[in-house]
Amino acid sequence: MTLYIARLFAVRIVAVLLMLVLVLQMLDLLSESGHILAAKGNGQMELLRYGMLRTPQLVSRFLPYSVLLATIITLMTLNQNSEVIAMKAAGLSAHQVLAPLFLVSAAASVFTFTFNERVVVRSTATLKAWQDVDYGAVPTDSDVKSNVWLQDGPNIVFAKTISGRGTATRMSEVSWYRRDPTGVVTEIVHAPLATYTHPGWRFDHPTSFDVQSAALTTLPGPKVYASGVEPTQIIIRKTDADRESITQLSQSIAEIQAAGYRTNELDGKWWHKISGPLSAVLMPLLGSVAAFGLARSGKLFVRAVIGMALGFAYFVVDNAALAMGNFGGYSPFLAAWSPFLLFLLIGETVLIRTEE
Repeated sequence: MTLYIARLFAVRIVAVLLMLVLVLQMLDLLSESGHILAAKGNGQMELLRYGMLRTPQLVSRFLPYSVLLATIITLMTLNQNSEVIAMKAAGLSAHQVLAPLFLVSAAASVFTFTFNERVVVRSTATLKAWQDVDYGAVPTDSDVKSNVWLQDGPNIVFAKTISGRGTATRMSEVSWYRRDPTGVVTEIVHAPLATYTHPGWRFDHPTSFDVQSAALTTLPGPKVYASGVEPTQIIIRKTDADRESITQLSQSIAEIQAAGYRTNELDGKWWHKISGPLSAVLMPLLGSVAAFGLARSGKLFVRAVIGMALGFAYFVVDNAALAMGNFGGYSPFLAAWSPFLLFLLIGETVLIRTEE
């Protein structure tokens, strides 16, 4: 019985997920194809590359939705065929009926977490780096940060790309803008490469453009500029939890905290990397209302709607709690885990109330 229900449930999860990913991939590709083809030299292969990079994100994001929809479809089918009644008549409790679904959902959660850490973060980093250069040349290093603006006291630094971490950080196509007390740019120093010298950045083969005289001068030898810019600023400015695995994000949080900055938003996303995949375990509980009650009573459709409403309400509350955590309204741990615990209690209550 366990194998029968688990297989039935797993097949429906895969079927619903494939349907959602194919439809959403098509719509997303239609909306982005114009931007991709606008870049010089891009064609069909670039559209295919975009689809390959976008697919892992869609799989990760909509797997919990697929578990919810598969739960309702599976339980409605079992209820309509009176299989739930037969299982209850055999002495199985509601939780025992749902046990195979919980096992498959737990496996889906483990798969989602592993898939996120091994595949999704890499594809997201590569895709965002590609989008940062307007779908131009694909960056070879997914950890490259593109189009970064940094504050150097009254002056400004712009780097086309930044790679490396800590003292090994390197900027390419970097420009340093000198500004007067009124904020007007008076000089622009450009270099193809800049490396961190602690303090400051060594500009190799720099050129200076004087705004007032419009004179371009090649400066002799490497020069040091932007002494107020630290590698930690780059981490703070460009750390993206979606691009980093939980190990990389832990390192970024530690470096930012060591520099004396708050990391509430990143802490919340760190916890959500665990609670997010685990949400699949909740879906059989929230959709279980469709399993119990007589199918011939005519209320099976209403029960299915209630199950879908509970499941989608969880995702709404989860996003709202994460946003509140980003603004400091909740602690990071509470923002990530309170929706899970809340709907766990709601699901148990609804299951106990509607079982009979």
